[in-house]
Amino acid sequence: MSLRINDVAPDFAAETTHGTIKFHEWIGDGWAILFSHPKDFTPVCTTELGYMARLQPEFDKRNCKIIGLSIDPASSHGKWAEDIEETQGYKVNFPMIGDPQLKVAKLYDMLPAEAGETCEGRTAADNATVRTVFVVGPDKKIKLMLIYPMSSGRNFDEVLRVLDSIQLTAKHTVATPVNWKPGDDVIIPPSVSDAEAKQKFPGGWKTLKPYLRIVKQPK
Repeated sequence: MSLRINDVAPDFAAETTHGTIKFHEWIGDGWAILFSHPKDFTPVCTTELGYMARLQPEFDKRNCKIIGLSIDPASSHGKWAEDIEETQGYKVNFPMIGDPQLKVAKLYDMLPAEAGETCEGRTAADNATVRTVFVVGPDKKIKLMLIYPMSSGRNFDEVLRVLDSIQLTAKHTVATPVNWKPGDDVIIPPSVSDAEAKQKFPGGWKTLKPYLRIVKQPK
């Protein structure tokens, strides 16, 4: 099953470090980030989970839940969480999905169907493609996918930044330019006519080209 932006995020039931969840029900009416890991007790992922634990209050402010996934049982995740807190200095308070039968990884197109049905005997290298970040909206549709190699730590400050962009553009008819940060000017999309733009942005805008109109970020 190939996934694309604006596809409905596949629903599933799974055991986590916080008990059994149904994904769509767990998301509720807010936003969610699902980020995956090839295996427990891997070095790069240990640093990533610690940093996400540090950032969790920022995601909470944005009505966005965090959930991790790793190709091991949820019982193993709990032991790994102790290492994460010890080495990274932050306690993992968000749930971690156990995926020992590889079901969620296959459902989200991170492993091929022929990968087998158990995590037993599989190394992190065997699961190297289980390194995707999914941002899911309140409508349960995928808004973003980021895929990293196993050797490169992910930039979760960027995930926070792009969540701000996605939430802003979902609320207002704007787009964000390269390297945008909250408070920076934004773009009026070509789909908005000048007449419509006058109603939406009575303070005016700067036209660099007919297709490139810059305006202050809406409040």
